[in-house]
Amino acid sequence: QIQGMPYGNCLLLSDGPVNNSTGIPFFYVTPKDNTVADLLKNPMASLTLPEADGNFCRKNVIDPEDPRCARLTLTGQMVTVPPEEVEFAKQAMFSRHPVVRKWPRSYEWFFMKMNIEHIWLQSWYGEVSAIAVEE
Repeated sequence: QIQGMPYGNCLLLSDGPVNNSTGIPFFYVTPKDNTVADLLKNPMASLTLPEADGNFCRKNVIDPEDPRCARLTLTGQMVTVPPEEVEFAKQAMFSRHPVVRKWPRSYEWFFMKMNIEHIWLQSWYGEVSAIAVEE
């Protein structure tokens, strides 16, 4: 860890239960993770999602990281899920990732979500489109 420098990490996420995707990324995290400790100090984050399951990449046998496969980048603030949304966050996470129910409770797991402020879609070499958050 380099003080003051951003770094990436992989976090389990869900945007809602299987039958109710919301587009809002929810995360099940522990404060013992350096990424989470940093987010609690500075909540600005970005999240990039590849078109891993898209038809174009699969049909053409192209790696999901290939620039011809679309990727979506969300930026915004990571916040602790408020009490009135925790039950939904649980359903969202546990329905898509049942294994998290077995994670050690001693790690003080809690839910965060990203309040999305900007959306960028890159669908080809270097071409980036801004998408309105309302869409």
